[in-house]
Amino acid sequence: MAKANKDSSKPTKKRKHVASDILLVGQPNVGKSVLFSRMTGIRTIASNYPGTTVGYTSGRMRFANDIYDVMDAPGTYSLEPLDDAARVAVNLIDDAKRIINVVDATHLERHLTLTMELLAQGKPMIIALNMSDEARHKGIEIDIKKLALRLGVPVIPTVARTGEGVRRLILAALSLDIDKREDLRKGKKKGVTGVTGVTGHPHILHHPEANHKGHKHIPEQTVWRRVGKVVNEVQVLHHHHHTFGQWLEDASVHPVWGGLVAMLVLAVSFILIRMIGEFLIGGGIGIVGNPWVELPFGTEKLFDVAWKPVMMKLSGLLGEGSFLHNLFIGQLIGGQIDFMQSFGILTSGLFIPLGAVLPYIVSFYFILSILEDTGYLPRLAVFLDNVMHRLGLHGYAIIPTLLGLGCNVPGVMATRILETRRQRFITATLISIAVPCAALQAMIIGLVGNRGLWPVALIYGILFVVWIGIGLILRFTSKGFRPELLIEIPPYRAPSWRALGSKLWMRVTGFLKEALPVVLGAVVVVNILYQFNVFTYIARATAPVMSFLWGLPKEAIVPLLVGILRKDVAIGMFAPLNLTIKQLVIGSVVLSMFFPCIATLVILFRELGWKDGLKSIGIMLAAVIVVGAAINFIWP
Repeated sequence: MAKANKDSSKPTKKRKHVASDILLVGQPNVGKSVLFSRMTGIRTIASNYPGTTVGYTSGRMRFANDIYDVMDAPGTYSLEPLDDAARVAVNLIDDAKRIINVVDATHLERHLTLTMELLAQGKPMIIALNMSDEARHKGIEIDIKKLALRLGVPVIPTVARTGEGVRRLILAALSLDIDKREDLRKGKKKGVTGVTGVTGHPHILHHPEANHKGHKHIPEQTVWRRVGKVVNEVQVLHHHHHTFGQWLEDASVHPVWGGLVAMLVLAVSFILIRMIGEFLIGGGIGIVGNPWVELPFGTEKLFDVAWKPVMMKLSGLLGEGSFLHNLFIGQLIGGQIDFMQSFGILTSGLFIPLGAVLPYIVSFYFILSILEDTGYLPRLAVFLDNVMHRLGLHGYAIIPTLLGLGCNVPGVMATRILETRRQRFITATLISIAVPCAALQAMIIGLVGNRGLWPVALIYGILFVVWIGIGLILRFTSKGFRPELLIEIPPYRAPSWRALGSKLWMRVTGFLKEALPVVLGAVVVVNILYQFNVFTYIARATAPVMSFLWGLPKEAIVPLLVGILRKDVAIGMFAPLNLTIKQLVIGSVVLSMFFPCIATLVILFRELGWKDGLKSIGIMLAAVIVVGAAINFIWP
C-alpha cells in the first residue's frame, strides 16, 4: 500500500522511477478520489489541465520498491467531447500507460456504458468494482469471473474506503501487457465491444447533431443491448429489507421531509462549527451565552501565557509610541497588549489568523468533510435544485456556496464543477458578494454577538436576502444556457477517518499558506498608512457616503479599505469605534459585500476572466451602496 513517507516520491539506489502512468477514470461519485488517496497518500498535486479550468489530481505511488505516477481524471459520464471534463479525460487517456476504470458495484448497468467507451480506446485497462461491500449489503451478487470474461479485462472488487482489494487491484494493473494493448489500439485487433481500435477516440453518440470529426461513433442502442446482456448474465438480485440508512436516503430528497432533514443537518452543522471553534479558541463548551463548561485550553490562553510576556518585554525595549513599536507591537490598550486591537505585526498580525480564525477554519472544514464523505452534499444539491433554478443555476451550485462559507477562495475555484460560463459567473459573483467566509463569520459572531443574538441573525438574514435578490436579477440579465442537474447520488456511508484527516490537513495548511502572508502584509500596510495619516484624507473624501448614505462615522472607511486585504482583520477594527447596534449591523453587511479579500479578488479574475470579473465588481459596488443605504434609511 502507498505510504506518505517524506522520501516516497524520490528515487533511491534501491528504488528506480518507473515512467508508467496509472490513470483513474470513472463517473462522478464512484470513489475515485478515495481510491486515489489510498494509492498515493496525501502528498498529491491538484492542477488545471492546460487551456481549461478543469482540474485533475496527480501523485506518486510507491509499490514494490518502484515509484509510479498516478492521475485522477475528472469525473465524466461519457467520452463524447461536449464539455471540458470529457475532453480532458480523453487527453489524459491518450497519455496514460494503464487505465483503472472505477465502477460503482451498486449501479453496474449505469456505469458500464462508460466502460464500453474506455474499452474501445484500446488502452491497457482494468476495472475496479468499487463499493462492493455496499452491493453485498443491498443483496446484489456479481459474478466477478464471468464479468471479467465478458468484458475481456481483469475485474477486481474493491472497497476504497477501507482499502479492501486495493493491493490486488494495483498488482493486477501493473501486470497488464502494455505492448499487446497498444497493438490493439493501433487497429491490429478488434476491441471487445466489436469496434475496431482507431486513433479517433470512439464514443457513444448521445447527440447526433454534434459534429465530432475524426471520431468513431458507437451506436448507443448497440452499447445498451451489450450492457444489458452482460448485466443479466453476471448480476443476481436477492430480496432484502429497507435499512434505516436507505430510508434516510429517500427522506433526504423527499419534497417535504427533505426540507426538514436539510434544516436539521445545517442547523446541527453550524452549531457544531461554533461549539468546536469556540472551544479551540477559549476552551469553553456551549452554544450561546456563557459557556456551560470552561477548560484551561484554547488559542487565547496559549497566546496569553506563552506569547504575551515576550511581547510585553519587546514593547519595553522598543518604547511605546515609536515607529518600530507601532509596527511590531501596535497600540497598548490600558497599558497592556490586546491581541484583537493592538494591531501590530507580532500581536494582532499573528493572533487573528492563528488564534481567532484558524480554529473556525478547522471546525468548518471538519464538519464539511463529514457532510461530503457521508454522501449528504449531493442529496442537498438535488433537494435544492428547484430553488437554485430560480437563480438561473442548478442544485450543484450549492456546493461552491457552502465551500465559500469556509473560505471564498476555494468556493470561487469550485465553480469549475458547473457546466456553463453563465453558471460560473452567477455563482462566483454571489459568493464574493453575499457569502461571508468562516474568518469573517467568526469575527461577526465574536464582535456583534456581544450585543445579542438578534443583530447576528439580522446580518445573516440581510445577506441571504441579498443573495436571493442579486441571484434573481442575474437570472434574467445574464445570457446563456441553463442546464439541468444530472449527478450521481452515492449511498450514505460512514466516513473514512483517514481520508477525512488527510483532506482536513490539506485544506488547513492551504489556508495558512494563503492567509498568513496576506494578514501580515495587511498589518504592515495599514500601520504605515496610519502613521502617515493617509486614512485621514481618505476618510474626509468618503465622508458623504459613509455618514449620509450608510450612517457610519468617517473613521469606518479604514476597516472597509483593510477588508480588501483581509476581512477578518477589518471587522475587528470596528471594536474601538464604539458603534451602535445599527451601525454594527450596517458596517458588518457593507464589509461583507464590499470588495472580497485580495486573494478572492485574484481568484475571481482568474476564474472568470477580466471582462466577467469587472462585471462582477461593478455589480458588487452597486449592490453595497444600495443595500447599505436601504438599511440606514429603513431602520426605525
